[in-house]
Amino acid sequence: MTAGSRRETALWTASKTGDSKAIGDLAPTGEELAARDAAGWTALDWAAGHGDAATVRALLAAGADPLATGEDERPPYEIALAAGHREAARILRERVRQSTGEDPASSWMPYCRAYPLDALRAYPDWPAGAAQRPDGAPLPGDTLVYLHHDLTVTSGIWPGEDIVFDARTPRWERFCRQELGFAVPDDLDLITETTTGSNHG
Repeated sequence: MTAGSRRETALWTASKTGDSKAIGDLAPTGEELAARDAAGWTALDWAAGHGDAATVRALLAAGADPLATGEDERPPYEIALAAGHREAARILRERVRQSTGEDPASSWMPYCRAYPLDALRAYPDWPAGAAQRPDGAPLPGDTLVYLHHDLTVTSGIWPGEDIVFDARTPRWERFCRQELGFAVPDDLDLITETTTGSNHG
């Protein structure tokens, strides 16, 4: 075994066990940080998978690439996310955002939330003719409608179809956020924090 491979093994071990001090002592090179073990994971992948925030920070400070992907094409951020490690994922997402100017969470699927129609009718500018039966009678107040990430309201879950209300204004935005408590969750909000280690998420 070469000296280089011994150092890489020590780096992987420190990353798997959460020994952030050892990472600082090793002062790994870029080549060592980019090296992949038999599982195809870098030291940063292992730290992300185990959710050790201090180790993730130490590896990033040493120069580990938060954008590097292995055979499964997942960067460390997605590994931490899949393993349910919110803090590690948050740190990695912020580093990706600093490096690229892009939010790695921006590609997730559209979101909507159901509300009883009466909750939306409380909006002062809610149009009187919105949400009616085919015969023109108003729908019951407990009818569920769907508020989408773009603040349009539809009668079904699909965005852009069967639109009930789409007059987005600053006043409507304030009503949605303050009165309805509507906020689009990002991927960190959608995970359940994991307290034990995880292999490949």
